[in-house]
Amino acid sequence: MTQWRWFPPAALWISGSIAWGFAMAASFLLSVHVFGRATGSHDLGLTAIYAGGGLLGWLVALPLIHLATQRRRPSVVLAGWVLLLGVVTIGATAGLYALQYRHFYAHWHAPFASRIWGYQMFYTTAVALYQFAVLGVRHLLPAGFAMLIVLSVVMARRSR
Repeated sequence: MTQWRWFPPAALWISGSIAWGFAMAASFLLSVHVFGRATGSHDLGLTAIYAGGGLLGWLVALPLIHLATQRRRPSVVLAGWVLLLGVVTIGATAGLYALQYRHFYAHWHAPFASRIWGYQMFYTTAVALYQFAVLGVRHLLPAGFAMLIVLSVVMARRSR
């Protein structure tokens, strides 16, 4: 059976997603406990959101990275890893945050598929994404960014 060109090796895909999920959870926990960025009483739930964002981010980004960096110079591979894995991880984490936010406010919203429900869904999601951009991304800095840079350099060297 031949592999598709855009499909990365399965072992890297699965083990990498688990490891990257743990890394993003560690980044959140370091941010809270070492850098003193307290979040309140929801640390366990937020840790799960960051871990899930890392896991989903890796699963989605790896095929894109594999496709975009095939037979490219090491500098392009490095840029692909930093850009794609970083953006997709932040997007996946923000998406999970927005889903949890929406779930919390759902019982106050209008009935499903009504016009008012549509407005409420749109604005609740927009507010959640804004709140994550303002308050949530800081938990990925500096530890998550450092992990991203180190991983990107290692993977760029590996691809030579």
